[in-house]
Amino acid sequence: MIKISYNIELDEKDISFDFVRSSGPGGQNVNKVATAVQLRFDVNESTGIPRDVKFRLKKLAGKRLTDEGILIIQASRFRRQEQNRQDAMDRLIRLVQAALLKPKPRVRTRPTKASRERMLSSKKRRSRLKQLRRKNINGE
Repeated sequence: MIKISYNIELDEKDISFDFVRSSGPGGQNVNKVATAVQLRFDVNESTGIPRDVKFRLKKLAGKRLTDEGILIIQASRFRRQEQNRQDAMDRLIRLVQAALLKPKPRVRTRPTKASRERMLSSKKRRSRLKQLRRKNINGE
């Protein structure tokens, strides 16, 4: 079990790793060694995450989430497979921790009297300017 917070843990059976070849520069090492890591985490099947946190996690995941509800994190920053594996795990943990935070509800506010007056005076000024640009009724 991977501890995320005092009451949330991820089961390691919900996480799988695929090792693939990295892209980009690196010469023969990149062409020969599978150091990049694809972490796959099944969000829908995870039992350690509450439903509201799963919903927020899916929103935060964006394009990294498949239609089946599997979160894919690609890590290829390091040259060693173990470092990339740890990097992917750290990124998953940070993502779940971000999903734990409930968004603050927006409190509707009304514009102040001064701001309403500024807006109205600005509109009146604009209106007068446009009136001056109009042609007279006689076609002058």
